[in-house]
This record gives sequence, structure tokens and C-alpha cells, in this order.
Amino acid sequence: MPSDRSAPLTALQVHAEDEVAIALTDLAEGTVVSLATGDVRLRQAVPHGHKFAVRALAAGQPVHKYGFAIGRTTAAVAAGDWVHTHNMVTGLSGTLEYRYQPLAPAPAPDAGAGATFQGYRRADGRVGTRNEIWVLCTVGCVARTARRIAEQAERHFGGRVDGVHAFTHPFGCSQLGSDLEHTRQMLAALARHPNAGGVLLVGLGCESLQMKWLLEAMDGVDPARLRWFNSQLADDEVEQGLAAVEELVAVAEQDRRQPCDLSDLVVGLKCGGSDGFSGITANPVVGRIADRVAAAGGTPILTEIPEIFGAERMLMARAQSREVFEQIGTLVNDFKRYFLDHGQPVHENPSPGNLAGGITTLEEKSLGAVQKGGRATVTQVLRYGQRAQSPGLALLEAPGNDAVSATALTAAGATVILFTTGRGTPLGFPVPTLKIATNSALAAAKPRWIDFDAGALLDGLGMEALADALQQLVLDTASGKPARNEINDEREIALWKTGVTL
Repeated sequence: MPSDRSAPLTALQVHAEDEVAIALTDLAEGTVVSLATGDVRLRQAVPHGHKFAVRALAAGQPVHKYGFAIGRTTAAVAAGDWVHTHNMVTGLSGTLEYRYQPLAPAPAPDAGAGATFQGYRRADGRVGTRNEIWVLCTVGCVARTARRIAEQAERHFGGRVDGVHAFTHPFGCSQLGSDLEHTRQMLAALARHPNAGGVLLVGLGCESLQMKWLLEAMDGVDPARLRWFNSQLADDEVEQGLAAVEELVAVAEQDRRQPCDLSDLVVGLKCGGSDGFSGITANPVVGRIADRVAAAGGTPILTEIPEIFGAERMLMARAQSREVFEQIGTLVNDFKRYFLDHGQPVHENPSPGNLAGGITTLEEKSLGAVQKGGRATVTQVLRYGQRAQSPGLALLEAPGNDAVSATALTAAGATVILFTTGRGTPLGFPVPTLKIATNSALAAAKPRWIDFDAGALLDGLGMEALADALQQLVLDTASGKPARNEINDEREIALWKTGVTL
């Protein structure tokens, strides 16, 4: 990683054995780039975030970045050539067999003295970073009703708690089997979230997801913090909802923040709009936070399973046991079969924005993405809708879609989400969602979206100093400092629809 220097760095070769380096700014044809392995004269212009060859490659030869293969060339490549979709392709295809080859656990990092935050400790021992009233709907038919209730309740009662918010969706009816069960599991998990000091469930009455069935999935919820009704049976559903929220506020406003340890944090790890810098700046610094939280006894959660394809062995080698190793392999192959069963290749990724930002193949994207999980031991594998039950790094089943995967992180128990981005997005979710820019240009262009600039790493700030600053922001946010998504009122959920619609 970069260190203090007098001249600006124009390119970076991540690993000494890599055949490519990354342009840190737009580089013109003919530019001579000095690297630790020697000078390279560019044969074409190379956009910032994109790759160029540091030595000649034959057609069909593997290309390495981060010290791992990210694909293969489709034509001969000379030193100084721009390397992208015109001369490189993925090496991914179908499912794989894996061999258990565990690594020795990495040394546990020290989070430092005073790594505490002011949180809301709930009756079940979990700790929330917010004390809000959440309004959830059983079915999309009453989504607007739920939003009206929350909007009016926020005006009337919002100042007495940390806020009143509705999280709505279009499902809950015309679904079958496991698809409907997923909707039930997710709503039940959200209703049990520690950031919700009270929950109002708004139903219609005739939907597939019957209120009684949803309530059966919510065992253990404090009845004083839960209200529900079906709108078809209400004289005035908005008035009834407001009365219910007022009762919940009366309970939740008694809650107080208290000192909590880093071990009480459950941190969601997410990336969206990745670019060529994601695996160099933002994702590695988030990985440092994941390692510190895990070492303290907390729970970082990594998801977006299609975006670990090609890098899954890095996580498997850190599995706590053979059982966890096998669960990772099954999860990855199940997700690949999900693509194949729908007639889609497993490598249908990166997105157009990723490509524009310099990412060429899914392997390259994945090798950068898994760095959000740091080097912590993988202690648990969670299926969609399940909640983290133990400390250590968790791997959660969910697709790469930002809203779907971040909702799954929330349902799994994340009370803060660290969201790295190279292209930028205003999206936010039920819990504070800290946007971490991979490059300083994005942070400067979108200060209303971005909470933290990891691009400072390329300007000479050391990785540990950057991690210290990000950790303090996480603790401050967990203690009540609003994230940009909260300031902008960017909060939503999205459920994973996988089955037949009637």
C-alpha cells in the first residue's frame, strides 16, 4: 500500500507477481509509468481505475491481480497495453468441487482502548444503535397505508424516539411455497430487530401472508412492543395505526442509551457500484473493521454470494471447521445452480458501472469484494432470512442486488452497514448505512451521499490510521450520529422474489 511520498503515485501494482497494474489517474498513451518492477511505457491511453499490462502475455494466459487469477487473455498482450474486456475474459463456468485446506487463524488485531459506543440494550441481550418505531406491512396492498401512518406518526410523535419509519414491499400475496415463506421470515426478522423499539404490523386481511401466520414466526417478541391489525376490519386504518404507534412510543421513549462494547456490534458488509479501486482502498479498510469487530467478540456479516464467485476459496480456507467449510461450498454451488437453472451463466457480472470503473471480470470483482471480510475466521453460514447467532465472521445467503442484500443484512441482525462504493449511490436501509468512497473524486463530488473517503489511502494516509478513523465513525454512528442516508431520509427494504407469481 502507498506510504508517504513527495511525488504523486500514478499507478499501483498490488502484488509483485501481478501481470497488471492499476492507473490511479487518467494516463495518456506514451506515458512512462514507474513501478517497483520497472518502467512501463503505455501503448494506449488507460482510464483511471483500469488495468495495463506490466509485461507481455500470450493469448490464453492467466492474468493476475491481488496475486490471484482474474481471468485470461483472448489475444496476445504487450507490456503497456490497456487490459480490459477487449482482450480479457472470465475463467468461471459452473459448479466446483472443493478440498478442505484450512489456514492457521490470522493474529487477532487490537481495536484499541475505548472502543465502546452508546447503544440500546434489549431484553434478549442484543444491542440496537437506534430506538425507532418501525411500521411493516404484510402485503403490498397496504404499503401506502403503512407509509401514511408512519409519516403522520413521525410528525406527531417522532421527537420522542429516534424516528418512526415505514418499510414496505410489494409482496405477501400471489406467492407460493418457499417464496412466500421467505417473505414471512424476512418480515419476522425485521420485526425482531434491536433497532426497533416498537413495531406495528399493518395487514389487509385476505392476503396469502396471513397476520396469524406472520405472528407465529415472531415468538419471543415483547408484546408491549408489538401492535398489529388488519385494515379490512378497521373503521379508519390510519387513525388506528396512529393510536397503535402512540402506544409503542410510550414504551420505547423509556429506553436509554448505555455504554456498550465493540462485541455488541453486528456490522453488515456491503459494496455497490464498485470500481477498480474498491479492492485497493475501501474494501480493505472495511476488512480491518471486520477483523477488529470479530476479534472483540462482535459479528461482521458478509453477503452477496454471486460476488464471491472466484474468490470463495479465500473464505473456505478460513472456515472455523470442516462443517462450516462444507456449508460455504454448498452455499456457493447452490447459488451457481440458481443461475444455471434459469439459463444464465454464473459470470453474468460485473455491471456496466463496474466495467466503466475498470473491473473486467467477476473474479476481479469478487477478489476485491471479499476483502470486506478481512482475515477473520468464518464461524457461521446463514441462509436467507436467518439471524446471526454467534460472534465471528458470518457468510449470508443473498444476491448482489444492493437493496435485497442490504435488507438481508439488516434481517440477519446488522445494526450498522458499511457500504463501499466507487460510483456512488444515495440508497439507504433500515439501519445506518455508512457510504465509504473508494476514491477521493467521488467523495468530493457527492458529499451529501458519502460518509467516509477511503481514497485518502492513495494520498499517503496509512491503512491503520485510515481504519482508526473509520472505526471512530462507526462508533459515533452507533452512538447516534446520523449517517448520510438518515439525513437524506433514504431508507428502504427489498425482498428477494425467486418463485412463481400467481
